[in-house]
Amino acid sequence: METPDESPSAKRWLPLEANPDVMNQFLWGLGLPEDEAECCDVYGLEDELLAMVPQPVLAVLFLFPITSQTEEERLQQDNEKRDASSKVYFMKQTVGNACGTIGLLHSVGNITSEIKLQEGSFLDKFFKSTASMDPMERAAVLENDREMEVTHSIAATAGETEASDNVDTHFICFTCVDGELYELDGSKSGPISHGASSPSSLLQDTAEVIKGVIQKNPESLNFNVIALSKKVAGAF
Repeated sequence: METPDESPSAKRWLPLEANPDVMNQFLWGLGLPEDEAECCDVYGLEDELLAMVPQPVLAVLFLFPITSQTEEERLQQDNEKRDASSKVYFMKQTVGNACGTIGLLHSVGNITSEIKLQEGSFLDKFFKSTASMDPMERAAVLENDREMEVTHSIAATAGETEASDNVDTHFICFTCVDGELYELDGSKSGPISHGASSPSSLLQDTAEVIKGVIQKNPESLNFNVIALSKKVAGAF
């Protein structure tokens, strides 16, 4: 989707497909070791379906349709003063249709203490070099990075559906930082706290927030939930 921080001449990428296989190849190619973590489908928000998701869950990606109501809520939230933990890694989205990539960067950027990135890889260098930057500075680094643009383009055309830059859906990330559940959306002014959470309840807590979004859009079927789960030695 377009973002409020895009300039008229801003770059527009092809959107990433909501496909765990595509996202895994994307992340693994950028320096997330294959034996550290992987994306997987969340087939439903009922307890028995959530129980099928490999644990521990490190982050959750949520794809939802953009409507006049979601835009109204976004503007309202941007007008509210919100305090977030300084440990939250957050960046703005200035590239059109980059919300999938931003969501994945938000996912990995907030779990660097839980996983070991490949030394010298794109992700390793990106998070180290942007650690002390503000959200807009991080966005500028991403927008001007040719390696990421090429990698994103390859991933965007690797999905099962034909890639088009005319989309009306948006990716956001949910993660737990300092005992709070945060919604990270590069089109918003900052992280949004959804209250107390924990690494062990992250998936269930996120599911409750997502249920609320879906209830507001009962006519739409265009929702998708993907978990980033840590690989556990000996698990199959």
